[in-house]
Amino acid sequence: MLAAAGLAQLSMPGAGRAAPASAAADEHAEVLAALDERARALTAGPPALPVRAVYRNLLLGPVDPAGRCSATAELAVTVTGYDEQPVVYPRRLTLAGSAGDRRVEREEGLDGPPPLWDLGAVRAAAGERCLVLGPADPPALAGLAAAGDRAVPAVEALWGSDWAGRLLFHLPATEEQFARLVAGGSPGWSGMAAVTVAAPGAPRHAPADRIVVNPGAYGRLSDFGRQVVTTHEAVHVATRADTRAWTPLWLSEGVADWTGYRDSGRPARRIAPELARDVAAGRVPVALPGDGDFTAGAGGIAQAYEQAWLACDLIARRYGPQRLVALYRAVGEAGPGADREAWLDGLLRDGLGLGLAEFTRLWLTEVRGLAG
Repeated sequence: MLAAAGLAQLSMPGAGRAAPASAAADEHAEVLAALDERARALTAGPPALPVRAVYRNLLLGPVDPAGRCSATAELAVTVTGYDEQPVVYPRRLTLAGSAGDRRVEREEGLDGPPPLWDLGAVRAAAGERCLVLGPADPPALAGLAAAGDRAVPAVEALWGSDWAGRLLFHLPATEEQFARLVAGGSPGWSGMAAVTVAAPGAPRHAPADRIVVNPGAYGRLSDFGRQVVTTHEAVHVATRADTRAWTPLWLSEGVADWTGYRDSGRPARRIAPELARDVAAGRVPVALPGDGDFTAGAGGIAQAYEQAWLACDLIARRYGPQRLVALYRAVGEAGPGADREAWLDGLLRDGLGLGLAEFTRLWLTEVRGLAG
């Protein structure tokens, strides 16, 4: 907790009694003390959460005619064992009461996604390799923790251990809460089972990834489907250092799905049922899916994910899983060219020995094969 300036009373020889601190400093200290109690209450449990929360950078505004005082502050939250730096949430406060008896009447976010505590009382379920936080019911928290513990070694088997090797999940209680956490309430995200996000206020070198799970969409999946989703998101966490803004989404989403389905023994038509139905009806894509095809709420988004999985499955079967991993990392290491297709063509030639056009032709042959 930041100390309030001007609170100290100095006593010097011959100076008599120290001068009292200003009334403004006294009120600042009083509000800080109230916020300190408020922060402790956020993590009190039971059981106590492995979280440290503090309010900092408090700025008190003017008092209105009704005696209320506005203020702004930052709520800095650090999850023990997961966050290298605090995750920062800008907050707006309304304080009621009179000077000497200020209390928080209202608190709300200034911008960005809210902290979990805005959604209700937060519970925790800890696995060996993950932690789940959220207002969801305890059985749901525990089930997600078990899936997370299975996901980590599955990801490490392909992508290695040069990452944190642990997962932090946020599990809200409703689909509406999920939308608030990832998209400010946008309904377009309602069909997504989970999404990995970099926490707000985290520095670029330590993005503090959270896997936010949609309790509705995730809960409607089979146990197998839930594990695929959990492993998919774990890949995004593990490959954060290798993923750049220029990485094609068909590659980043494809490797995540491919890892999730790896060794499942399921045939392609079961993994890509929507795409298979389209092909059987004569609706065959003509190119690899573009980044816009993966936009939440977009028509055909399921087919885009299935097309991406099939592209990465083609690479893994034809050249081996490690070549798929190497290609992914090479794309992240290379700077984007002015002509994206030419740039990707060169990377494919370097990594696989064939250009983009030939790879697309091979992939389209795989796509047509889904018709049976």
